[in-house]
Amino acid sequence: MGGTLDIRTFSYPLQHLRPGTLNIALNLRTSVRLEPHTAGRVRVTAAGLGSAEFPAGRAPYSHRLGLMFALADFFRAAGVHIRIHSDSPPRSALGGSSVAACALAAALDAAGRRGRPEGAMSPRSVALLTHAVEESVAGVPCGYQDQLAAVYGGVHAWYWVPLPRAAVFQRKRAVPIGRHAELGRHLLVAYGGIPHVSADVNGRWVRQFVAGRSRAVWEEMVGLTHRFVEALSRGDYGQAAECMHRETGLRCRLTPEVLDDLGRTLAAAARRAACGARFTGAGGGGCLWAIGEAQDIARLRPRWQEILARRSGARLLPVEVARQGLTVHSGG
Repeated sequence: MGGTLDIRTFSYPLQHLRPGTLNIALNLRTSVRLEPHTAGRVRVTAAGLGSAEFPAGRAPYSHRLGLMFALADFFRAAGVHIRIHSDSPPRSALGGSSVAACALAAALDAAGRRGRPEGAMSPRSVALLTHAVEESVAGVPCGYQDQLAAVYGGVHAWYWVPLPRAAVFQRKRAVPIGRHAELGRHLLVAYGGIPHVSADVNGRWVRQFVAGRSRAVWEEMVGLTHRFVEALSRGDYGQAAECMHRETGLRCRLTPEVLDDLGRTLAAAARRAACGARFTGAGGGGCLWAIGEAQDIARLRPRWQEILARRSGARLLPVEVARQGLTVHSGG
């Protein structure tokens, strides 16, 4: 909830409303492994995205794996094969590329220190570095929330702090670790079977906002996100569902294509079950998630399974909150 508000184009003009974003880190882990390779060359292999190899420092950042090569260049990596594995479907709008980037940055940092703990980058530093590199190669404004969920795990509300203050963000634990299992009974996550492309949707939102055509809508979304965080924190899943339903409706009004036919059918089924449903990321493919009272989610589950069976590859994903974010293992 509150996605896109982590992009400075939105968070700076809306500072008077204290814009924030709520995210839940799922235990669909992404791992990066570094292996020796041909001297002077870098190879990246990612499940679902293929493999590519270039001379160190010469990879095109416009490549589908360009972010990984850009990070390798930042750390002056060479003679390395970067292997990326993710438990989530490729391009599923679950922040996978940002998660992989955080894992890679931490791995390259550890390799540069020869595994010694002294001087290791903090989770905060990893998140801010990978965000900066991603934004620099993407050519469009990027938010912070994917990187922060990756390095910290858990369920957090993030509030966006403008420069010149160095904090960048304030972190609030919205659901304590002891309630993670309970929260899982109130959630569903569905992969719609087709990958997402968020740049165009985000680009349209940015252009609309900059042109002054949608300011009131985004102001309303800030308020809905605040109410969602409050409801989730006190365990009022019915109120959280209502906030989500209204926020999704506002985004669909701005860009109807964020939900395809299958997504609209899933969202309608959630509404009939008294649950809220929202696309992940900027929509346009990828995943949807639902929240509601446990009995309503239990009632919605078989209906979503029935709908998802209409498309090859579409399915429910396991829902478990990740208690831990970034971890680094040396050797082995």
